[in-house]
Amino acid sequence: MSRQPSYNGHIRKSLPELHRSVLDIVSIFNSPERDAAMLESAGLTIERALFPLLVLVAKYGPTGVVDLASRVGRDHTTVSRQVARLEELGLVDRNVNLGNHRMRQVSVTTQGKVATEAVDAARERLALKMFRDWSRSDYDQLLRLTRMLADGLYETPAPGSRLAEQIGRSARSAQSNHDSVKG
Repeated sequence: MSRQPSYNGHIRKSLPELHRSVLDIVSIFNSPERDAAMLESAGLTIERALFPLLVLVAKYGPTGVVDLASRVGRDHTTVSRQVARLEELGLVDRNVNLGNHRMRQVSVTTQGKVATEAVDAARERLALKMFRDWSRSDYDQLLRLTRMLADGLYETPAPGSRLAEQIGRSARSAQSNHDSVKG
């Protein structure tokens, strides 16, 4: 759907404010102090650097080390060592990927699930306090719009980038396959 020039102008004018807000949110989520506070509230004593990995494995696992590294913006060799530490602590397991025997997948253990449930409970306490003065409508709009933003960011890489070209090729290939099945 094409937008009117006035709408595009509005986006251009307000984009710096949106970008600042997103950077503020990312900075808060990446704050070591916030992670430490969340761990403390959850009653956990694991190393702060391991915390986001454990949460991601619980939410997206089983998953590979390379995917985890990409999600946290760390080198895969660093993440591999950190996953080994989580495994030593009994919070995750590494198993052979049945689809590709050269890869290992990381999954959360029962003990890891107990830990992430404690984090979820701490996150819920924080959210209930933070959103206590929001209307239901405002909160529901936040849910809908942040999902739209996340989906849009995922589906729309920077124009001219290799990632954009790769996604474009994949989309064209999928459309071609769809058309050939349909025809």
